[in-house]
Amino acid sequence: MITDRERDYIGFASLPDQIHRKSVKRGFEFTLMVVGESGLGKSTLINSLFLADLYKNRQLTPVEERSEKTTRIEKKTLDIEEKGVRLRLNVIDTPGFGDGVNADDSWRVVTDYIDEQFRQYFMDESGLNRKNIQDNRVHCCLYAVPPWGHSLRQMDLEMMRRLHKKVNIVIVITKADTLTQSEVKRLKANILRDVEANGIQLYKFPECDSDEDDDFKRQDAEMKQSIPFAVVGSNAIFEVGGKKFRGRQYPWGVVDVENPMHSDFIKLRTMLISTHMQDLNDTTQDVHYENFRAQCIAQMAQNAKSGKVRSDSIKTPTGEIVVPVVTETDKLLLQKEEEIRRMQEMLAQMQEKLKQQVIDV
Repeated sequence: MITDRERDYIGFASLPDQIHRKSVKRGFEFTLMVVGESGLGKSTLINSLFLADLYKNRQLTPVEERSEKTTRIEKKTLDIEEKGVRLRLNVIDTPGFGDGVNADDSWRVVTDYIDEQFRQYFMDESGLNRKNIQDNRVHCCLYAVPPWGHSLRQMDLEMMRRLHKKVNIVIVITKADTLTQSEVKRLKANILRDVEANGIQLYKFPECDSDEDDDFKRQDAEMKQSIPFAVVGSNAIFEVGGKKFRGRQYPWGVVDVENPMHSDFIKLRTMLISTHMQDLNDTTQDVHYENFRAQCIAQMAQNAKSGKVRSDSIKTPTGEIVVPVVTETDKLLLQKEEEIRRMQEMLAQMQEKLKQQVIDV
């Protein structure tokens, strides 16, 4: 016999479970770019964050060789599985950044790479095989700042100005164990002051929903207060009092990487992996990629309007990029979109006039 409650039950409440199962089956992709000069411990930090060995036995290049070195891109991929959830992690390193005597163009290799991933995704999205698009867009940029400065250098500011409208920037102060707590606090304040003064937009944490539990709200508040993160990375395992932990040993004691009194490492890892990875993906899709896509479509519309149906390229703020050839069908679609836009503007004007008439009456 069917009860009244069963009769009123439709079943769409199971949609979150369906989405969860499908997402877990498909797996997740995340691309993390690490920017900063050599010797800041970026490789050790990445190994520590993901409990991996992506940069085994990496040697620091001698100073005399780095003076003429140029920035290049190194990509490493790591497949991680935890409790049945699969993550394909792409780590983009930028060895040589800022190492040369003239570092004015260090930003160009980095920005060109980010634009290239956007361009490739746009090409795939505009093609026929859209079901198996591989997302290599950069979802987060960890920008490493040295602990021995008083704030951001001019090179850092210039780089961030080039990046902040293309990617989510998260600043990390590396090797923070070389600073006292008061020095860390002062350096963080100076960095935030310079960021604000130069109009640089760092990754903005979303506001907590009202229905989130108190522990999550407290954790989120602590992460926001810790920006920029002062971190220590290490792959060495120590045991003190029967407890094993990652740390760095000094003559006067051991620094526990995951101890919040010693480092913001655990807060950074929690933010990147546990709490904000999906929001970093969403912001990349909804903000940075949409801005890039809008520029491409605007240029294509301009080419179509001027009769350049087979234009080979369009211009973006950073240079020239290739886009799909505009066919006659594309041209008609763009014309229809322009007509719809004009109709929407006319409708908005009519609604405004009606509102004004009501106010006058």
